[in-house]
Amino acid sequence: MSGIGRHEVILGRLRREGRVNVPSLALELETSEVTIRRDLDQLAQAGVLRRVRGGAVSVLMRGEGLPYAMRELDFAAEKERMAVAVGALIQDGEAITIDSGTTGAAVARELAGRRLTIMPFSVQAIAVLVGSASANLVLPGGTVLPDEGSIVGPMVDASLRSLRFDTAILTCCGVSEEDGVTAHDLQDAAAKSAMIGAARRVILVAEGAKFSHSAMAVVCELSSIDVLVTDKSAPAGVLDQLRADGMDVILA
Repeated sequence: MSGIGRHEVILGRLRREGRVNVPSLALELETSEVTIRRDLDQLAQAGVLRRVRGGAVSVLMRGEGLPYAMRELDFAAEKERMAVAVGALIQDGEAITIDSGTTGAAVARELAGRRLTIMPFSVQAIAVLVGSASANLVLPGGTVLPDEGSIVGPMVDASLRSLRFDTAILTCCGVSEEDGVTAHDLQDAAAKSAMIGAARRVILVAEGAKFSHSAMAVVCELSSIDVLVTDKSAPAGVLDQLRADGMDVILA
């Protein structure tokens, strides 16, 4: 298994259990304890865990998400497949918003060559789209969150209040039937809500792991979502219920 694959397994264990130990990880991942210790040291340097004797513990609380650099590695292949699926839903000529985060950046990469009007809400997506010869790039006002790169603040609401988009492409930190769509940062949640209010159609892009997460700030109820793009790891029972409720569900 690649280093990225091992990191994903370790992060999954930390989310579920809060603590991992070197021997059990080495056994599960069929690798040496030396390799696992090196993986844990790398994740500790990224700020997602704290090394303890024999293993590591998570340092992330309910109100915190993984650092952006680590989320780029987290479910990278799934995000690329979901971005392709989103691209198939978008028609040339549409005016769209693209949410922040690593999934939003993946969508921006997929759509950079299309004939679209795009307002991105992260500096990472802006960097991807600024060189496009076909996309009409429209920049929102706002403040950039350090490290995360999300564009947030009252200027976001002011930017969107006078605009209307065909589609808002939304990302999230967690999603569930009980809590709806959630985000870790309060300002980010407000920006997402403003995107929803300015769009005729809302596409939520969330890998299956997001269905086991919940964050502090509620963005919207699931009834506000028109299309869900997810992967095959998403819980089948939840997806069946969403389809029964009238949501289009696409597995990438």
